[in-house]
Amino acid sequence: MNVTIYTLRSVAYAITEPSLVIVLIILGVLFYRQNRKTAIMQKMIIGESINSPLELTISQIVIGLFAGTLASLLLSYIGVMFPENSGIEFLFIVSILLMLFKPRFFCFSYSASILGFIYLVLRLITDRVGTENAFTIDLVFLFSMVGVLHFIEGLLVIIDGHKGAIPIFTTRDNKIIGGFALKRYWALPVALFIIYAQTPGSTLGTISVSTPEWWPLFKSSNTIDILKTAVLSMIPFYGVLGYSGVTFTNDKGTKAFQSGLGILFYGILLTFIAQLAGLGILGEITAIVFCAGGHELMLYLQRRLEIKRAPKYVSDEEGLMILEVAPESPAFKAGLKSGDKIIEVNGNYVSNEATIYSELKESLNKVAIRIKDYKGELKDINLSRKGVERLGLVLVPRVVPAENKIIKMNGDSFKDMLDKLKKK
Repeated sequence: MNVTIYTLRSVAYAITEPSLVIVLIILGVLFYRQNRKTAIMQKMIIGESINSPLELTISQIVIGLFAGTLASLLLSYIGVMFPENSGIEFLFIVSILLMLFKPRFFCFSYSASILGFIYLVLRLITDRVGTENAFTIDLVFLFSMVGVLHFIEGLLVIIDGHKGAIPIFTTRDNKIIGGFALKRYWALPVALFIIYAQTPGSTLGTISVSTPEWWPLFKSSNTIDILKTAVLSMIPFYGVLGYSGVTFTNDKGTKAFQSGLGILFYGILLTFIAQLAGLGILGEITAIVFCAGGHELMLYLQRRLEIKRAPKYVSDEEGLMILEVAPESPAFKAGLKSGDKIIEVNGNYVSNEATIYSELKESLNKVAIRIKDYKGELKDINLSRKGVERLGLVLVPRVVPAENKIIKMNGDSFKDMLDKLKKK
């Protein structure tokens, strides 16, 4: 029970201590700026934003706080701890450097593998020359922490990963197919046990932690020896977990769910494989390789599944596929949903998008639409709007008109992309 109380107290400290609150505010501002770009893109494609930037940001912060608390409790009961000279701070430095090199490598899986490899090499060198290693990180706890954080990330992706999705298009087999691009970040307050040679000062926000006899759940001979003469304290910090994905074969909710399950399973597997690092150098090498290699394998399998599955959003001779429906729009109120296929409008066959808008113009504010839903059932729907109100639909075109220009986005910044779209 003491472990739970100290963990919750440390997490509470992270969201009340002024210096840490400033960090959270800075992260919130960065999230808001990214979400504002997402809302602008949604408005350009759909005609209105599906999610407001404030809504997206608040969900990232609030859900992140709960996720950080759960992660801290799991790490505490597993018994993940680091000596004060462990060099765990290098994990975040390496992550930032990897992000600057290539954004997709902004993940603790890669930075932990690099940090573990550097530590192993330095230890072998110092053992040979008889000197002391610069830092004494425990690989069991390092990879256990990364595994737990990925488990939490998987839950976050399942719960919140579909929000802020942007409709996108590509071509496959000479057909235009629709899909979604997903990108989310969460700020997590995470509390870690730090082993001190003497009682730390009160500025840490915690006091010495008394632990039950069975603790820690995952034991390491190094830390067990150290704990006999050392003092534990919990240190809170903020971490950022991120997810990005693209799908043309699933709806955004299913994509987030499947991706989240993959990340969650990888996190569980890594947490158990991390224990091999306590069995000797072969176990350490196995954990180091699997941490990065297992993550790459998970992403590769997800990409392969995406390529092999048939596209979900494709218009054909039967009708036009609905890719997205804006909330509270006339189309939404009429009952149209993403994945429905428009077959007829006012009894007339739909040959292209212009047919729908032409029928709307002739019928003023009301139009009868026949659709085929995702179950293959035909339904008749009456759609009405006020004046020139937008329908709130994104349709997958059959072909791109010859007069349309293709906008290439080869490494362009978001601002450059907006400028190109505005010129259109």
